[in-house]
Amino acid sequence: MTSDSGPPGPGSAPSAVPPAKEPGPTAGDVSGSNPRAGEHGEGHRTHRPWSARRLPAALVASVVLVAAGAALIDVIAVRAGRPAAAWRRHLADELASRPVDDVWMLTGAAVAAALGIWLLVLALTPGLRHSLPLRSPAPWLRASLDRDGAADLLRDAAMRVPGVSKARVRVRRHRVTARADVRFRDLDQVKDDLTAGLEHERDRLALARPPRIAVRVRRRTH
Repeated sequence: MTSDSGPPGPGSAPSAVPPAKEPGPTAGDVSGSNPRAGEHGEGHRTHRPWSARRLPAALVASVVLVAAGAALIDVIAVRAGRPAAAWRRHLADELASRPVDDVWMLTGAAVAAALGIWLLVLALTPGLRHSLPLRSPAPWLRASLDRDGAADLLRDAAMRVPGVSKARVRVRRHRVTARADVRFRDLDQVKDDLTAGLEHERDRLALARPPRIAVRVRRRTH
């Protein structure tokens, strides 16, 4: 039998009673309390990956290396007391004797300008036009989808629409063109269902810049 505890005496220490904890958010409610918790990195702009341009770089480097090597070898030979190479003497004579409006001079200038423009275009454009960039959660994470793969997925989605017997899908950067042959059902209904199915499949691809959907249907009875 225990006796009730009385009021604390002057020499006794009061017992510490921990305060009741208020209910707080659980681990599963953390994301719900912050609506933008899972949107970190979604505000950045996803760009198309840049091509390495290995073949043009190798060609330009090879041409420059051969031309510079040949000229350097000939200059060293001349400095050593030997006569200049025949090709260099012939090139110097042609450049000194031909006028500026000569057809060969104009042709060479046009070819050099075309090559320079081509190299500038390669340097300023990303290339890889056959790849479609995907949305990524972080700026340092890059992913892309091949156009043929995207066309196959969209064509499979088109073939699942009732009434479609054959579908052809072409994917470009800003537009998806789908042509379908319809065996049965109303053409307008099939077109609406096909457009909705392709838009749903396009959204599932998580493309950074979703292309527009253009659908054309025609009746096939044989």
